[in-house]
Amino acid sequence: MQMLYNSDSYTVVQFEVTGDEERMPAQRRGGYEIVDKHSRKEIFIEGVIAQAFRQGVEAIVEKGPASEEAIDDYIAGFAALAQQPVVLH
Repeated sequence: MQMLYNSDSYTVVQFEVTGDEERMPAQRRGGYEIVDKHSRKEIFIEGVIAQAFRQGVEAIVEKGPASEEAIDDYIAGFAALAQQPVVLH
């Protein structure tokens, strides 16, 4: 687990789970948890959606210094899908 991004609006955490490399070397899973702080909802994305998310963020960063507003606007598209309320344990 690694926090990748944290703004006033969103937090993005990357999760990477690896399997037994000897038995299944290609077995690698993971994804991103996106927390919308204003709506207090979260979403976990993985697979193709997670790859698209990563590529989009990389494209923003490649254009030059990315503003927090530009990154937040991009994340908002994914956070709009969030249904799970954030619950503190």
